[in-house]
Amino acid sequence: MAREFVPGVELARGYYHDIVRPILEARFPGVEHSAALLGTGSEVLGFDTEMSTDHSWGPRLVLFLDEHDIARHRGEMLERLASELPETYRGWATRFPPVDDAPPSQRVQVVVVAEWFEQNLGFDPLDGVSVFDWVSTPTQLLLAATSGEVFHDGLGTLGLRRRALAWYPHDVWLYVIGCQWRRVWQEEPFVGRTGEVGDDLGSRLVAGRVARDLMRLCFLLERRYPPYAKWFGSAFNRLDCAGMVGPRLSRALTATSWQRREAELGAAAEQVGNLHNRLGITKPVESSLRPFYSRPFLVLDSNRFAEAAFEAIADPEVAALPRNVGAIDQWVDSTDVLSALPRPRRAARWLAE
Repeated sequence: MAREFVPGVELARGYYHDIVRPILEARFPGVEHSAALLGTGSEVLGFDTEMSTDHSWGPRLVLFLDEHDIARHRGEMLERLASELPETYRGWATRFPPVDDAPPSQRVQVVVVAEWFEQNLGFDPLDGVSVFDWVSTPTQLLLAATSGEVFHDGLGTLGLRRRALAWYPHDVWLYVIGCQWRRVWQEEPFVGRTGEVGDDLGSRLVAGRVARDLMRLCFLLERRYPPYAKWFGSAFNRLDCAGMVGPRLSRALTATSWQRREAELGAAAEQVGNLHNRLGITKPVESSLRPFYSRPFLVLDSNRFAEAAFEAIADPEVAALPRNVGAIDQWVDSTDVLSALPRPRRAARWLAE
């Protein structure tokens, strides 16, 4: 029997209101809770399609209880849900398929709010978010915690935590912007240099790296956390500046000569520089291309934007951070490190030692 595709957030929302909440109200009157779809998964980010349903698909959500109620009710609540939840909802299985000899498990997680954030980010935002927390937390984890949808916040603290993570503090923002401009600066002349010696493949590879760094700058300038690689381009296309910057980057990546490649990347860099200046967060930086020393390559000399960002930082703790490192996404490119704790925090501590 064919099942109609329903976006994951819509499916989870209906499942909560139609099925899960009535059970909670009937069986656990007076026990307050919060409920949401957040964490990993394309549906949390709003990029799920019918293809997403080919494995482990179905309605799922996280139920949050306070520490007092979790101790008294979690076991019974899980038992009630296991026995009273239907096998399917809108045609989709309400339990994960069995793994090895384990029985099917339900798609409703019951946890304390603070514990969920500790497990998924390494800290509880209500206790404050330190500079280390900000620079050691991959953007895809910050996005996972602030995307999705809260269906009910009876505890009143889930929304507070998500708002605390909505975006970097101003000076941390300036810091990561500065470090991102440095990344562009470090490789912007190499598109032409590799092409000039006949290394077209190398020129294309460098162009891709610079294009990605410019795209990440666009996310930063529009105050949006970029997701992991699968949805990076899709999320970029939702940015306000994508219609302006995107075509330049696309032409750079499809160009058949290094001269054309360099010209399109340079024009895109100028556009991003203008976006930076329009924010007014640093002193204005002249955004036209200029020669790279006496060589026949035109670059933005992006370090000028980096230095302007660093100079605008007021917080001494942030100002003391190394300018050649940045947040963890800016110096680590391993999926295994960036996708789950505790690796990103361990890596950041290692670098700080």
